[in-house]
Amino acid sequence: MSTTFQLDTATSRANPTPQPMKRLTVPAIQRRKVNGKTAEPLVMLTAYTARQAQLLDPHCDILLVGDSLGQVIYGLPSTLGVTLDMMIAHGAAVVRGSYRSVVVVDMPFGTYEASPQAAFIAASRIMAETGAAAVKLEGGQAMAETIAFLSQRGIPVMAHVGLTPQAVNALGGYAARGRSDTEHEKILADGKAVADAGAFAVVIEGVIEPIAVALTHSLGIPTIGIGASAQCDGQVLVTEDMLGMFERVPRFVKRYGDIAGMIGETAAKYAEEVRARSFPGPEQTYQPKS
Repeated sequence: MSTTFQLDTATSRANPTPQPMKRLTVPAIQRRKVNGKTAEPLVMLTAYTARQAQLLDPHCDILLVGDSLGQVIYGLPSTLGVTLDMMIAHGAAVVRGSYRSVVVVDMPFGTYEASPQAAFIAASRIMAETGAAAVKLEGGQAMAETIAFLSQRGIPVMAHVGLTPQAVNALGGYAARGRSDTEHEKILADGKAVADAGAFAVVIEGVIEPIAVALTHSLGIPTIGIGASAQCDGQVLVTEDMLGMFERVPRFVKRYGDIAGMIGETAAKYAEEVRARSFPGPEQTYQPKS
């Protein structure tokens, strides 16, 4: 039985209600790819809060506590300002709000690049303080040693190659990667390096589609595409982008809803009723007992 916490909005909004459900595991995710093929693609979305995790969990295999929360939650201009404490706080919330999905937490910029040992200190904090199943870090061949170091010490690692947002200053922007022969070969080499190092899966972001297809066919670990290809072993999007919370989204995002419009309309209706003194009404107020 799970020992995480489910939200019960009928009472305190955070009432512990254990559910008899077995959570997916990292090995179960790996086993979805058999002989180089994944019959049922992996579904992955970002989550940053317990309530969001509760709503997404039944539909996902993996919940990613992405450092995109810097922009989505905190209004930062990039992911570079995200701290380890931020990731741990939100990671713990997502674990509490989920029962089924494998929860993966992004390692923020500056917490793993210096050395494998520094990465282990940060990753072990994430694992211990959130209860997450794995961490994710960006980089290919340059991070292979670190991935191997963590994996050999019991910390599952999801890798991330192609467009790596934490390296946006070095890359010169968020344009798709792999248009030159040099970039093409580097991304393929990065994918092979992280797989050989022990990563259990790899996110392929913002690359020319043939690269994503080639990596998916050549690697024995699942590939998770974002701005890559439908032929990847799974897909991930930032949930708020997919829900239509922002006006500007990357080219590779498909909007499945208009939550921003719904919130605006609902807030406008509320404001109208408050100003007209029609809210609260008899159903929302307490009267003396007769």
